[in-house]
Amino acid sequence: MDSHGGMCTRDPRDAADDGFGHLSPGEFDASFTADMPRLRRRLLALTGNPHDADDLLQETYLRLSRRARARTLTPQQHPYAYTCTVALNLLRDSWLHPSRREHTTDRLPEAGWDGGLGSYEASATTLALLSVLSPKEAAAVILVDLEGLTHDTAGERLGAHRGTVQRNRMRALAKMRAALTR
Repeated sequence: MDSHGGMCTRDPRDAADDGFGHLSPGEFDASFTADMPRLRRRLLALTGNPHDADDLLQETYLRLSRRARARTLTPQQHPYAYTCTVALNLLRDSWLHPSRREHTTDRLPEAGWDGGLGSYEASATTLALLSVLSPKEAAAVILVDLEGLTHDTAGERLGAHRGTVQRNRMRALAKMRAALTR
């Protein structure tokens, strides 16, 4: 079909193109940007909704751009047709798996702003719990649980063996649980 139909057809401009595989990421961006209005019109005809068409266009760009930057995008004889195929596959996937789609609502979330009180209370509770610990136990909890370090990395920072860090952390967590139940 032509540009008004639902199928992607070969464009005469594609014949002179080497395909995406030989493009640098910057050249890929320029090529995609040049075809973007035409692709958006096609997606708008398929979805019937400009917002869905824009979302699909963005998803298509992100998928192809990731491949172009990783240099895993294979050379295409007809890059625009390939781009259309990727977009149609994404659209088909959204139809087959509706749970993956975003759902709009006219209601705002119920979470209200508390003026920072919740954050302050969390900080105060954390400091109160850490104050019942020994310095070594507190350091183990801070590095492993709050900073997200491994036991090995925390041990290196503290100048202790990973087993010592684990033991201090376990004692600390037990003390903190006991303090919370009181």
